[in-house]
Amino acid sequence: MIHAGVADHRLWNNEFAYFANSHRVLRHDMRGYGKSEPVDGEFNHMADLVAVLDALEFHEPLIMMGCSMGGGLAMDFALPHPSRVKALIMVCSAPSGLELDVPTPAKFAEAEKAFEAGDLDLTCEIETQIWFDGTDRTPEQVNQEMRKLVYDMNRKALAYEAMNLGKRLPNTETLAFDRLGNIKIPVLVIVGAQDTPFIQGGADYMAENIPSAKKVKIEDAAHLPNLDHPEEFQRIVSDFLKSIAS
Repeated sequence: MIHAGVADHRLWNNEFAYFANSHRVLRHDMRGYGKSEPVDGEFNHMADLVAVLDALEFHEPLIMMGCSMGGGLAMDFALPHPSRVKALIMVCSAPSGLELDVPTPAKFAEAEKAFEAGDLDLTCEIETQIWFDGTDRTPEQVNQEMRKLVYDMNRKALAYEAMNLGKRLPNTETLAFDRLGNIKIPVLVIVGAQDTPFIQGGADYMAENIPSAKKVKIEDAAHLPNLDHPEEFQRIVSDFLKSIAS
């Protein structure tokens, strides 16, 4: 379970507990998130992921579930390591390198301006509106406990980012967007109906270009649909796992 760029391992609290009843499960904090503080020097999330999997001896074919940036990392790992991945679950994500001609919400520029001004609290609030509240919901219309969790996770990530430590390199030189036909394993694409136009387009792109892909949209959910509707999310993933069981 690989978290989004506005979250950390706590994104998967519900799923980690639920699927541990039937599976061996792993989640970790990517460098610069949660309990993994940034350090100086060059790095990439792919090398860190491989190191974690090897250290914990996760060598059998994996079912990789990633949200947003985490989904891109999972796909970037699966393409050059086909023997190590049994299936992909792409949650509100897109293939690396994908570019789409879609509108960008104005709040992105507002968040960037607040970050450049050093106002991390305002930056985090705007980004929580983008990623958790979504396109057509107000902050008052969402689960307040989960909204606070998202704010807390992202606020910590922003504080790490502001430290300006380390140089993140691309996961891979070979981007995934034009190699989707090479994916032969089952792929579940989950998207929230309130997510951004780019993520909506990314979900459609994967559904159209990965022969094995199945797309599911969760209503009244944005970029982190498992926090909006944990029981529905777990049911969708459970049905997918049953369909690929062998």
